[in-house]
Amino acid sequence: MSPADDAAQKGAPVAPPRLRRVLDLAARRIESQIDSGSGWSGVENASAEGAFVIPAALSAEFEVARYERLGLGDGDVVLPVCPVSFRDFMLFEKHAIDAARGLARRFVPAGYRVGQLYETLTRRTFPAFRPNALWYRQPIYYMSNALTIVPSGMPVGFPTYSRALDFELELGVVLSVPLRDASVEEAAAAIGAVVVVNDFSARDVQLPEMRSGFGPQRSKHFLSSMSATAVSGAAVADRLDRLTATVSINGNTLAHTGTSDMRYSIAEAIAHVSRSEQLYPGELFATGTLPGGSGMELGRWLVPGDELRLEIDGIGVIEHLIR
Repeated sequence: MSPADDAAQKGAPVAPPRLRRVLDLAARRIESQIDSGSGWSGVENASAEGAFVIPAALSAEFEVARYERLGLGDGDVVLPVCPVSFRDFMLFEKHAIDAARGLARRFVPAGYRVGQLYETLTRRTFPAFRPNALWYRQPIYYMSNALTIVPSGMPVGFPTYSRALDFELELGVVLSVPLRDASVEEAAAAIGAVVVVNDFSARDVQLPEMRSGFGPQRSKHFLSSMSATAVSGAAVADRLDRLTATVSINGNTLAHTGTSDMRYSIAEAIAHVSRSEQLYPGELFATGTLPGGSGMELGRWLVPGDELRLEIDGIGVIEHLIR
């Protein structure tokens, strides 16, 4: 009896099958593997892999060459899906407010003190810490760089132009079918894969870029990362807003968080993007940072030598050594 069968028989929650992909440089290919509870095994036919509804949007040769440039070798686990685009939302009000406080605390200390005094006297959130009014009317997002997403496990370093590297724990979903003017139900059904996403950020560069009125650029596009595994959208569709998560550095758990209390559901956010805009299989959408899922909120900034671990239970893990 497999572990999954044993859990089902005992009435325990059954973990969904996981997908990962392994680099085979000699054959210039990437092997897909599935773990349904009995260990990893190769995918022998398209129908088995198709259960995850993850499209092959890019050629194998393109992906292999990309991973070679990253220094990966035979047998290394790569991205479970290589996305063709990356839209990052901001769906959690608590994160937005706490992150604004954390940014001000480090980079605008005088403004932070004013905000503290206001909140102490009024017992209300300082207006400058709240999201823009548009956030309350519709899902907002920015376009990041899908081609700088690296797999979990790679050592990563500070960009040369920043002294304030931060992490951001997020839930990500990948489309399996084209969408345009989709209903919320159609958007939900189009989610083919679910992953953990980490949106690395250069916070000292982000503040002046945001003040420019043109959104984040060098502060975000240099690097993001993804869990080594994915689960199918269908397997977790009923609990995307009820997942639990943790942030750990150097083996110490700094935050217990989760995906509850989103202003908009992931399906609502995708449906919004699809209005008069054609979306394609392989496009990645992330929720934005889970509350307490960034160092800026926690007051714990990354330093060289840190071992970062971000996990969303039942979905996957991201781990990096910070150089």
